[in-house]
Amino acid sequence: MTSVRTSMRWAALAAALLLPPVGAHAQHAGHGQPVPSSPTANQQEEDATAAQSPNAGMDHSQMDHGQHGRPQVDHSQMDHSQHDRPQVDHSQMDHSRMGVLDSPREPIPAVTDADRLAAFPTLKDYHKHGTSLNSFWLMDQLEGANTDEGREIAWEGIGWVGSDINRLWLRTKGHALDENLQRARVEAMYGRAIHPWWDAVVGVRRHFGDFGGGGTPRTWAAFGVQGLAPYKFEVSATGYVAEGGKTAAIVEAEYDMLFTNRLIASWGVEANWFGQSDPAEVIGSGLSTVEGGVRLRYEITRQFAPYIGFEREWSFGETSDLRRLSGHSRTDNRWVVGLRLWF
Repeated sequence: MTSVRTSMRWAALAAALLLPPVGAHAQHAGHGQPVPSSPTANQQEEDATAAQSPNAGMDHSQMDHGQHGRPQVDHSQMDHSQHDRPQVDHSQMDHSRMGVLDSPREPIPAVTDADRLAAFPTLKDYHKHGTSLNSFWLMDQLEGANTDEGREIAWEGIGWVGSDINRLWLRTKGHALDENLQRARVEAMYGRAIHPWWDAVVGVRRHFGDFGGGGTPRTWAAFGVQGLAPYKFEVSATGYVAEGGKTAAIVEAEYDMLFTNRLIASWGVEANWFGQSDPAEVIGSGLSTVEGGVRLRYEITRQFAPYIGFEREWSFGETSDLRRLSGHSRTDNRWVVGLRLWF
């Protein structure tokens, strides 16, 4: 028993010599709390037991006890702004479409004939034209000119009375030289609209005058079309048939060129064709004459417009020869001054 006690004393002495100073060990064990400077008996026994443990020689003062059970992490190098969120480049996002509903997933079906029929059904009630009577009268040319043969007065006019579909047309044209009627025609025809811009006409023409000194009045059956061609050309084409198998045709075209709303240049051309020669009328078969000219008018009002112009007439074939034999010029140039009236 004495030997055991002696061994324990020697072990305690050895532990006291090997352990660090009491202040350092007390700071580690009590976390900065003061401990008694002199060991008690129990403390000596604990020291003796600790001296026999495998870790008796370790220096705990150099150990970082805050990392027990966890890997060492350097928080100063971590980007905490990215925690729990994926990185998104907002500069590439179209914020203008935020809040707008996505397009439908199902494609729009193609338009069918049934859809078109439902959108544009066949109308049962068509537009009806007015049935009231209206009228329009235009003296397109009322002019005078000085020619080599004398002072000439010429006119050309047109008018109608009726509805939008059915009308009575009146047309006239002629000229007089030194107060003697040279040639004139008056036409009365029934016209019916066959197109929004065209009328078909049929009626009679009375031709009279004393051109060449042997002319006699003659009545012709007339038929043709008149209207507005593309690019706003006013066109008239009329055929004539008279007793004795005589035939004739006249084609006219006119175009208005606007420089201003009031200053207007009117270009016109007329071609005359006859199926048979008529020396008494100084007319040959085939293309007889072509008249072309321009008239510049100023519309003081829409109903009243003075004008000046130039017109030239050419004769062809037998008509040119007959004119030369009767003492008339083959061609005729005229400067004209006149008025254009309508009401």
